[in-house]
Amino acid sequence: MQQEYIAGLLNGDIKSLARCISLVENGAPGYESLLEALPASSPTKVIGITGPPGAGKSTLVNALIQHLLAAGKRIAIIAVDPSSPFNYGALLGDRIRMSQHYNNPDVFIRSMASRGALGGLSPKIIEVSDLVKAAGFDYLFIETVGVGQSEVEIAGIADTTIVVVVPEAGDEIQTMKAGLMEIADIFVVNKADRANADEFVKNLRILAHTRQNHAWEIPVVKSIATQQQGIHEIIAAIDKHQQLVSGNRRRHSLLLAEKAYQLIQYRRMTDISKKALQQEIEERLQSSSFNLYSYIRSKS
Repeated sequence: MQQEYIAGLLNGDIKSLARCISLVENGAPGYESLLEALPASSPTKVIGITGPPGAGKSTLVNALIQHLLAAGKRIAIIAVDPSSPFNYGALLGDRIRMSQHYNNPDVFIRSMASRGALGGLSPKIIEVSDLVKAAGFDYLFIETVGVGQSEVEIAGIADTTIVVVVPEAGDEIQTMKAGLMEIADIFVVNKADRANADEFVKNLRILAHTRQNHAWEIPVVKSIATQQQGIHEIIAAIDKHQQLVSGNRRRHSLLLAEKAYQLIQYRRMTDISKKALQQEIEERLQSSSFNLYSYIRSKS
């Protein structure tokens, strides 16, 4: 059966892709063999969309989808939603935000629960993104949950990382140096019709210039996603950056090393249950001699 799924996946069959993702997310028996059958490379452009809550990331992704569909592209979106506190499932926010694209055969949308991941990404995001890439999409957008500077792990997955901000972030521009500033390949100042937008863009460009390397200076693009303004410029910046990184073996090896590190770390933690830890600690707390660090050492 899995051979049938992988064959359908490689032929771009959406149902096979959805089934493969479910097998991987649930850790079904044999899912490792499915992943090991994936091709070594894919032409799919992987774009991370991150930034603070309220920046309009979902609206921007919607606008990008419309633009790319008009150009005849096949698009996949993985929307990482906050986990439900009750069952750790995704809250399916993408079904609301992107409903206009949901039945389009050239668009694949999948919600994933963050399940408490500190970086705002699901622990299974690497494996799922590789499945999507194998299905032959032109672009894969990974939209993160929007939890701030801890989202830097998106840079270890995406070929191009877009950081979306709004003019009101002007007071926080210096803070970006230590957080989102470090991972941005492209800055998008969304809602650029708001007050002080031009001044914010100017300051952000100065800051971006300080991080220029010999091959790439971070572009700062203004957009009004609700009006489809600036979308063409964002796509152009994405494609330009993709051309830069596509043949960069060192960057590719760094991305693979980061993925390998995260996957190994996650798999070594699979036998650790937070609920079981809580129950055991609760029992041990009945003793006044409980010490957290002694307990941790006993588990190592």
